[in-house]
Amino acid sequence: MKQQNFKNHGKWVIGYHLITFLAIIALIIGAIRGLLKSSEDNLYSASLLVLISFILLFMFYFLRIFALKAQDRAINAEESLRYFILTGNPLSRKLSIRQIIGLRFAPDDEFVALAEKAERENLSETEIKKEIKNWKLDKYRV
Repeated sequence: MKQQNFKNHGKWVIGYHLITFLAIIALIIGAIRGLLKSSEDNLYSASLLVLISFILLFMFYFLRIFALKAQDRAINAEESLRYFILTGNPLSRKLSIRQIIGLRFAPDDEFVALAEKAERENLSETEIKKEIKNWKLDKYRV
């Protein structure tokens, strides 16, 4: 994996983020067109196809959100433990989960000072990431 930085740390999976999404949108459009052109003989099956296509869209969304929430919980636990190991003190409860997530890319030598600066100046996740000088590799991103 190449060196991570602010510009390339986001992870896009073409098969999921683009192809699957576009396929679901095409299915919704086709199902709605089919429903509008359906006769009484196939109105029920055409309406079921529209329903199924919207169910797939919701599943696409919620599968991603649920995975990200689980990852956020893991990051919170990992970074809280890392802060405790480095300082002997618990990570401030004033930091939001988004701020803690921004801190995950900071190496140990920048982490503590950046966490304290994020709390003191109420830095956003993006601002925290921009402050990192030497990004810590995260190979297990979802």
